[in-house]
Amino acid sequence: QVHLVESGGGLVQTGGSLRLSCAFSGGTFNVYRIGWFRQAPGKERSFVATVSRTGDSTLYADSVKGRFTISRDNALNRVYLQMNSLHPEDTAVYHCTAGNSWYPDDYWGQGTQVTVSS
Repeated sequence: QVHLVESGGGLVQTGGSLRLSCAFSGGTFNVYRIGWFRQAPGKERSFVATVSRTGDSTLYADSVKGRFTISRDNALNRVYLQMNSLHPEDTAVYHCTAGNSWYPDDYWGQGTQVTVSS
């Protein structure tokens, strides 16, 4: 059974940076595309970014393009989300996901809270 555990969330001021990490276990890591979704208070979950199986292709939501960078280390079974120039609108619970789609949603982690203060 695939298991995803996020870490790295926290409280940061506007304009600051955070690096989220996702640890994958329970399956073959490099057969999955890995993504990040987020859910802000009172809102539905929304797509953030996805990285391809090899790590050479990425997809981003328009709202984070140019500020966030997704990457993966297939030797360590980890995915990272580097978040720069954070806005209060980025405040949300961030979930790591795995699947075959470019919006992977077959497996979900529990999430890590990111709060950006103004």
